[in-house]
Amino acid sequence: MSQQFPPPGQQPPPGYGYPPPPPPPQPGKSSAGKIVGFSCLGIVGLFVLLAIVGSLLGGGTDGGSQKEPAAPQAAASSGAAQAPDPAPSSAKPEKKAAVAVTAKKTAFKKSIIAPDGGYTSVSVTVTNNSGKPIDVNPLYFAITDTNGTKHQSELGVDENQIATLELAPGENVTGVVSGKGEFTAKTVTYTDGLIGDSVRADVS
Repeated sequence: MSQQFPPPGQQPPPGYGYPPPPPPPQPGKSSAGKIVGFSCLGIVGLFVLLAIVGSLLGGGTDGGSQKEPAAPQAAASSGAAQAPDPAPSSAKPEKKAAVAVTAKKTAFKKSIIAPDGGYTSVSVTVTNNSGKPIDVNPLYFAITDTNGTKHQSELGVDENQIATLELAPGENVTGVVSGKGEFTAKTVTYTDGLIGDSVRADVS
């Protein structure tokens, strides 16, 4: 069958030899496109908003993490404050006095050259802890009684009178010193060379 065409200048009837023209666009599709566009824009904005919120939250977390080490430092400082001081590695031994004197009560024993009258005697021990010799003499001693009165040592009145000698380093000597009168002895004072350093001892 051969296809027939209409003569020139005459419009063919509908459906004759040509496909029908496409229908005009519907106005509803344009509104739908706008809605889809706005939806995409909203999603992008949501992502941007989430990114901003995330960065703010991340910054707050970092700030908190920077403050956390302060607690261990405070604990360390408090622990250091509570820690006891270490004991010294070596304690120095107590230094001895250059001259040591001890005294105790003793009975008076009258010598053959002692004048008549009452006397009070005290037994004393002198120890030389210094590095040089010291002199010991009965005249270097004085006795103080319980009333505060000082009694000079009397020579040759007691049989056991302390000797007059030079005491070498590390040596000691024991003897008696006596004061005139009857009293209760409280202390004995030894003076090295009369004008040297004085050492006082309680009478036991």
